[in-house]
Parts: sequence; C-alpha cells; structure tokens
Amino acid sequence: MTQRDIDNAVAKSLAAAPAPPSNASVAYEIIRPSVVAVEATTGSKGSESSSLGTGVVIAETGLILTALHVVGAAEHVTVVFFDGSQSDALVMVRQPDRDLAVLSAMTIPDDLKPATLASSASLRVGDEVIAVGNPFGVVDTVTDGIVSGLARAYTSRETGVTLKNLVQFDAAVNPGNSGGPLINRAGEVVGIVVSLLNPTSEDVFIGIGFAVPIDDTGSAIGFPPV
Repeated sequence: MTQRDIDNAVAKSLAAAPAPPSNASVAYEIIRPSVVAVEATTGSKGSESSSLGTGVVIAETGLILTALHVVGAAEHVTVVFFDGSQSDALVMVRQPDRDLAVLSAMTIPDDLKPATLASSASLRVGDEVIAVGNPFGVVDTVTDGIVSGLARAYTSRETGVTLKNLVQFDAAVNPGNSGGPLINRAGEVVGIVVSLLNPTSEDVFIGIGFAVPIDDTGSAIGFPPV
C-alpha cells in the first residue's frame, strides 16, 4: 500500500464521519424541556384578545420566569410545556422596573425539568448566546448570535419603562420571543429576552435584541440580587 492509498483511505473515512453537533443544537437540547409557551388572554368572552410569549421553568414546583409585558393585566394565563401539556397559571410576582414576571403553573408534568441559571457577571462582548422562543407563534425556534453590548438602557415600547443594565445581543428575536431564555453554549440561562430595537413602527428584528441579565432577576424569583 502506497502513501497515496493511505491518504485516500483517511480522506474517505473523514468525509464519511458525521459532523459534530453545533453549540446551538447541544444547548437547545439542554434547555428544551424547560421552555414553555405563554398565552395571556384579556377581555370578556366574544371580545377577547391574547398575546403569546415564552417562559422558562425555574423550579420543579412549576415556577416560570417570563416578561411582564407578555402577561400584562391578563385575566387568564395558560402555559404549554415541552411535552404539549397545558396548564392555567397564576401571576405570582410582577416587577415592572425589570419587565419581569413569575408565574406558577397549576398543573405540571411529572418530569418537569427546571433550567440551570448561570451568572451573567462573566458575560463578555463577543460571547456566543442562543435565544429560544416562539416568535409569531412558531414554537421551539432557536437562533444563534453573540453578545453585542452590555449595560445597555432601553425604553420599552410595550411598557414605557426604561430598562437598565440590559444585555444586547444579535440572535434574531421577534414578538413571541419575549420572556424566553437567552442561554450560553452550555444551555444555561444568562438572560430573559424582553425587547427588540427597531427605529420604525414595525415589531420585527433588525439586529438588536435586549435581555435582562439573570443576575438582575434575583429579587423577582425570591433571591437577593447578585
């Protein structure tokens, strides 16, 4: 066997080997069981309006962290878990200055898995982040990007509140992503998606999204701020 034969055999073996999974696909499989769809309904029967967002399970008891503007002053909130099961949910905490809310699901799956929360203090501009949510009702959507800025301030179009110390990122998000997790490549939650920046009146992504860093959610979920 010549060296050329060996080189050809090695090249053929390498070509046939499956490509390793991407960081985003690995992270998504970790976070997927912890992501829920959130539907908030307002108004009386026959004149109801609803909004759709995303949430992330933070406790085995069915506590869910989401964006406050997703649930607003809704009379009825429903969550849909990863296995397709549904439950009514109560709004337990409202934190307008962070645009955060904590929900409690009334009925939970037997195998409910809470997400792992990671400190956002170590985030750096250029770090890879992945957003998971339900943009425009298209469930289980994953987008990949980087942290493009830190300690940003933004006045929310939804609430009129100026949010501070936000993580800016460029993973694509759209209406329906709000309240969903921004995760690192290990599938750990480093932020909660709350807004996207668009200088026009359109609620579509043009390259800049904002998330509340997970370290700033402590008071909402019952822990002192980091």
